[in-house]
Amino acid sequence: MGSTNNQKATSYRWVICSLLFFATTINYLDRQVLSLTWEDFIRPEFHWTNSHYGLVGGLFSLVYAVAMLFAGRTVDWLDTKRGYMWSIGVWSVGACVHALCGVATEWVVGLPDAESMRAVIDNVDLVAKIANVSLTFFIIARCVLAVGEAGNFPAAIKATAEYFPKKDRAYATSIFNAGSTIGALLAPFTIPTLAAKFGWEAAFIIIGALGFIWMGFWQFLYKKPDQNPMVNAAELAYINSDNDAPKVEVAESAPEKKPTLWQCFGYRQTWAFISGKAIADGVWWFYLFWMPSYLKNACGMSSTSFEFQLALGVLYLIVMISLVGGYLPTIFIEKFGMNPYAGRMRAMLIFAFFPLLALLAQPLSQYSYWFPVVIVGIAAAAHQSWSANIFSTVGDMFPKKMIATITGIGGMAGGIGSFGIQTGAGVLFDHAEQSNMAFMGYEGIEAGYMIAFSFCAVAYLISWAAMKAFVPKYKPIEL
Repeated sequence: MGSTNNQKATSYRWVICSLLFFATTINYLDRQVLSLTWEDFIRPEFHWTNSHYGLVGGLFSLVYAVAMLFAGRTVDWLDTKRGYMWSIGVWSVGACVHALCGVATEWVVGLPDAESMRAVIDNVDLVAKIANVSLTFFIIARCVLAVGEAGNFPAAIKATAEYFPKKDRAYATSIFNAGSTIGALLAPFTIPTLAAKFGWEAAFIIIGALGFIWMGFWQFLYKKPDQNPMVNAAELAYINSDNDAPKVEVAESAPEKKPTLWQCFGYRQTWAFISGKAIADGVWWFYLFWMPSYLKNACGMSSTSFEFQLALGVLYLIVMISLVGGYLPTIFIEKFGMNPYAGRMRAMLIFAFFPLLALLAQPLSQYSYWFPVVIVGIAAAAHQSWSANIFSTVGDMFPKKMIATITGIGGMAGGIGSFGIQTGAGVLFDHAEQSNMAFMGYEGIEAGYMIAFSFCAVAYLISWAAMKAFVPKYKPIEL
């Protein structure tokens, strides 16, 4: 130890964090292609309704949820490097496969090209067949994408736990998790342009291929900290600084004990994590998948217009302030002496109040579309700050050997919640339009969005209260 005290520590852990950041960026670019092409390209070609789109998004969330349950276990089994390679390889293939859905639909329905499918309007039976056949193919492609993408966060959280001590994990997580924001920020400026110039199929292929490039960097740059020649003794000592705590050593020193997947559900800590993910994740996915439709249907924009791209760009630029959210618990821990869990819960309570602004999104939209854009940007930033911290609570409460598994369980809960919100939103918006539904002074699609924004506003306070009920005080698992 004496030699490391005078040695300047390397910073290779931030290289790993940057790799996680780029993987998450690609992850969110891939899942955004559909939401940015369905209104102007896919909807007219395949005659989809809001319910069709909601079903595709909902089933993606459901498959993602089930896959998350096993993805975490798989990453723990394959270990971080191989687990991440398999994950991004599968989802990149899934992203590219979307490009075949149009050709496959044409072949099944017996029409020669996309123009012929768009022109089918009066033939109700053929319109329904085109919609249902295309829906089936897109669901298959989304399922492949979902299975692969399910491994991203379990693998990234496991890598973070391997390369960062507990006090830095929320900050490191907020940095790589910002990739989701950057991906969403880049998407409206790139995907509609690619689709308009080369066709919507090319957008899926070009964006999907980015994952294969990332795999090459991961293969050569990632090794365990104690096996990595780029990590010197001083940095390794810093990474392992948590091991100075006797209780953590006891919890980590029993490799022969590893709970089964079923046994993991017996811990209150697991249910706390589930509570924090089940509702909140669906809110984020609602913003991600439905805000492009909101700007088109409620604000009259086209996905290829500059104002549409600028609005979504500003929205996700606002989300970037979530980077500060990952550092807030560190202040509580270092300045006020809180334990990691208490510091994170304090920060998460603060973040849970910001989404209440969503109650004003629809009322203020009558003055300018910039009001809902800015409000949703702030609410989404609060979500990303929440997300960075709730992921880090897993490392606070569970030993490293369980981290990916518990992350997968929480992801499953979030996916199931997202399925309900996505499919429910599609049905709600179709019903609101067709019946001219009224709610709080709004009619039609605007009433539907007022209901949706109201739910999103209160979701985080409900989630925080449930987490606190399951784990009132810091109590790490000891095996």
